[in-house]
Amino acid sequence: MAQGFLQIGLTLCILITITPFFGKYIARVFLGERTLFDSVLNPIERIIYILGGVRWKQDMTCWQYIRAVLGSNFLMGVVVYLIFKYQGYLPLNPMNFQAPSWDLALHTTISFLTNTDQQHYIPETTLSYFSQTAALGFLMFTSAATGLAVGIAFIRGLTGRPLGNFYVDITRAITRILLPISFVGAIALIISGIPQTLLAPEIVTTLEGSTQYIARGPVASFEMIKLLGENGGGFFAANSAHPFENPNGASNLIEMIAMLSIPAALIYTYGLFAKNIKQAWLLWWMVCVIFLILVGITAIGEYQGNPLVNATLGFEQPNLEGKEIRFGSIMTAFWAVATTATMTGAVNGMHDSLMSTGGFSTLLNMFLQIIWGGQGTGTAYLFIYLIITVFLTGLMVGRTPEFLRRKIEKREIVLASVVLLIHPIAVLIPSAITLYFPQTLAGITNPGFHGISQVVYEYTSASANNGSGFEGLADGTLWWNLSTIPSLLLGRYVPIIAMLLLADSMAHKQTVPESPGTLRTDTLLFTSVTAGVILILGVLTFFPVLALGPIAEGFKIAGGS
Repeated sequence: MAQGFLQIGLTLCILITITPFFGKYIARVFLGERTLFDSVLNPIERIIYILGGVRWKQDMTCWQYIRAVLGSNFLMGVVVYLIFKYQGYLPLNPMNFQAPSWDLALHTTISFLTNTDQQHYIPETTLSYFSQTAALGFLMFTSAATGLAVGIAFIRGLTGRPLGNFYVDITRAITRILLPISFVGAIALIISGIPQTLLAPEIVTTLEGSTQYIARGPVASFEMIKLLGENGGGFFAANSAHPFENPNGASNLIEMIAMLSIPAALIYTYGLFAKNIKQAWLLWWMVCVIFLILVGITAIGEYQGNPLVNATLGFEQPNLEGKEIRFGSIMTAFWAVATTATMTGAVNGMHDSLMSTGGFSTLLNMFLQIIWGGQGTGTAYLFIYLIITVFLTGLMVGRTPEFLRRKIEKREIVLASVVLLIHPIAVLIPSAITLYFPQTLAGITNPGFHGISQVVYEYTSASANNGSGFEGLADGTLWWNLSTIPSLLLGRYVPIIAMLLLADSMAHKQTVPESPGTLRTDTLLFTSVTAGVILILGVLTFFPVLALGPIAEGFKIAGGS
């Protein structure tokens, strides 16, 4: 146990160290300031703008930015869907895989397009190398860059700047952040033992004399953008629990840092845009404290193990069901909380096998969506809660609420409410419909309270653009492929539209001078109130689901039944 917590401490120390440097670099990239690679990248980016017909020096209006996001995503989705449907005729298909069913192809396309990467299929027996790299790998870069661009545009608006140009933002996100780090990271993963090859699966003869196909492929490059871009979709069905995706402690550390680095750094980036580093660090530590509490709850639960199993064995041992022994229960718990806190969705153990405390923590992360948050848009969720907190505290003291010296009025609160309310709508309504037909639709493999968690987790994962799952659920069906699509789309694009409208509204407001009655948002008191508002709103909205799922399951296990 001590070794596991030591590894967690090492990961957090690295994260704290790199946050200001990475956050400053991201700010310089999107503020248009000089960076180290300008001499090489500026000419390349200008060629991209010329070929794409992009007016790179011209800022977009809010609706131009929104149309650019939606239009580009639609075109990318069509191209990827066609790649899946004509997979059998395309190159790099050594196993001659044919096209998946239309519903699976549609779900997979929208899932990766929305940066969710929810997988209702076995990758190594369904998709060719071309589909994995040219389709999914492509969307892993562009969906992550889309989220990062929107997050930066939102921060620009909050701090009184124009929203910018989407095509410039998405290009810079790829060329200056995602691509170079993924290149270096992929090399590091190759060194750690992850394969990178286009050779067909290895055919071997087992000790019993039967034939076995050992799947492989261009895994290292796929793996790095999977974690760095908060994507989470695995090259193999076992995801980062597979030894070819995550073979040892070194690769586990690299992937963990990649997963956490951008969400953590973006909070610091906001501080530079707002010229208030103090507030950025207060928010950073607020998120970190909540994160560590959930890690502690989950890790202790896994270390104590299942009391029913321990009673049968006659001695206590950690819960090792669904775990890779090379990582152990503590690091698996840490990964489970981190992957749902960052909206990544990659797994190095099976979440369906977590104790009820782990189910509670992972679900709560996805309900809140701000404990580090996703790629760009997750950081924006954090500032939505800040605006709500400013509004509530302003009502308490009888003063018009202000944020960054701009008044918060009806329009901003309506848009902030849309962002927060669309998530429970996209989760609870389809969950209720599915649970009403447990035999014909749900595909529950564990009856009782855990079965409720399985269903709710799947829709929560879709709406939160996370992609992980309680994989005991039989989700490879027409119902699950189609019913999760509305949650995927609503959870991604409605908040993006509302956030951009809110940011544009804030950008056009006149600043008001500070006065003795101005509520400062860079104090420990205000940050503590914000944490309380986040937990109260998040827990109250989803408490019935938590009570019927992991909380009830925990009481049942503790009661010995």
